[in-house]
Amino acid sequence: MRVSRVQASENRQTVINVASRLFRERGFDGIGLKDLMEGAGLTQGAFYKQFASKEDLAVQASRRALESASGRWSLAAAENPHDPLGAVIALYLSADHREGKMDGCPIAALGSDAVRQGTNVKAVFEAGIKAYLEVLGRLIADADGQNPHGKAIAILSTMVGALTLSRVVNDQDLAQAFLDEATKQVRETAAA
Repeated sequence: MRVSRVQASENRQTVINVASRLFRERGFDGIGLKDLMEGAGLTQGAFYKQFASKEDLAVQASRRALESASGRWSLAAAENPHDPLGAVIALYLSADHREGKMDGCPIAALGSDAVRQGTNVKAVFEAGIKAYLEVLGRLIADADGQNPHGKAIAILSTMVGALTLSRVVNDQDLAQAFLDEATKQVRETAAA
């Protein structure tokens, strides 16, 4: 049975969404096309009608994940106008985010995998990182003429590192300590 263009487009978006979540949970190489397509409710044969390669899907899924994460940051900031940076910090450096790998930060979930991918995947990650830095830069008060971009880089580095480390350890107290101490450091960096 032929699939309409509208249905084909919907199927493509479904695959991108599912891949975005599964890649964050299992890594780019941690899931095969068959399981990916089953997760989207489609056959493996449908994959090649939608994407040129698994790398093509990785590019699309990474872009979707990064845009979604950046959007969550902007929404958290908008919902907390009295402390927008605090809202982003609380969202990112939370136990819920630590546990929610499938819907969490793609940089923390896939950063080490992205290093081993092609230039197209790396370009998407670079654009996503720049978007994160732009959001953070807008949120950082620059009263003393300091460089908000430099602070944004330090803050993003601290947050991604703390989240990654908190996910690596089994000791829940230590995992929480990474998040708590990073929160303090990020606030100090932003205020400096």
